[in-house]
Amino acid sequence: MIKAPPTPKGFRDILPELATKRRKTINEIVEVLEKYEFVPIETPIIEFAETLTGKYGEEERLIYKFQDRGGRNLALRYDLTVPLARFIATHSSLPMPFRRYQIGSVFRGENPQHGRYREFTQFDFDSVGFSECGLDEDAKVIACALEATRKLGLKKALMVINDRNNFTGMPQDFIRAIDKLYKIGEDGVKKELTEKGHTEKDIKTYFKKIEDLKIQIEEEVNKSHPSMEMFKLAFILRDKYGLKYGPDFVYDPTLARGLDYYTGTIYELKPTGKMDELTIGSGGRYDNLIGAFAKRQIPAVGFSFGLDRLIDCLP
Repeated sequence: MIKAPPTPKGFRDILPELATKRRKTINEIVEVLEKYEFVPIETPIIEFAETLTGKYGEEERLIYKFQDRGGRNLALRYDLTVPLARFIATHSSLPMPFRRYQIGSVFRGENPQHGRYREFTQFDFDSVGFSECGLDEDAKVIACALEATRKLGLKKALMVINDRNNFTGMPQDFIRAIDKLYKIGEDGVKKELTEKGHTEKDIKTYFKKIEDLKIQIEEEVNKSHPSMEMFKLAFILRDKYGLKYGPDFVYDPTLARGLDYYTGTIYELKPTGKMDELTIGSGGRYDNLIGAFAKRQIPAVGFSFGLDRLIDCLP
């Protein structure tokens, strides 16, 4: 019997049953997005390497880079967000705000493990070029993600929200460590910071700021009107989209993600509402990334479903 050649490690075939489920899931999400005036685009799988480099911080080492026969430095796309930024700069006559969605394979040279591959599918949707002030587009993106998730049958899915500005003045060591709180616990965070040379006094100061934010959250969400900019989002989600604090979304001052390009609101979607479980999607506000290509400030906010992980969680 002839043995078929294997696929490279971290790459796989998609069999008909899963391919059918993926297509059905995509169609359900698309129906929600098009109701909110998001339109589809496509970008190349391959970009010039210089387009992608310098955008992902430490994760840049995971980009697949190579040269073509002409000696040009190319790379497989790492995500769909940086290609979107290049797309917006290329097509400068697009009407603004521009709301797009895109589904496609992305590639990362990391260690494959259960549920994690070197080629996987992302489903992104973003709003670009709106007024820099206000949180209406942030709310629209969050509401779309929750509506699509509910439609797919994940009735307990919970959006966890924070604002990157809450970490102003804190060292990156602490931000990276506190983001792992639900994985390694408070003692694990303290141990990691101690090993990196932070004093016990400093660590107590960092945690005090997080505790103070938790108190502020409890006070703000019970008011009739927000007094802090960060919490205006909660009232838009409630008044415009009918979403409730607790069952639909919560604030968590330990959520950090995306040190390298998120500039404001950040969020992660938990499939059953447990804070320590893997996310099925995430996103946030990134007002500087597109400007790096367009040479002018263009605000943007978006969300990305990890399609494989999302489908694994569906009933």
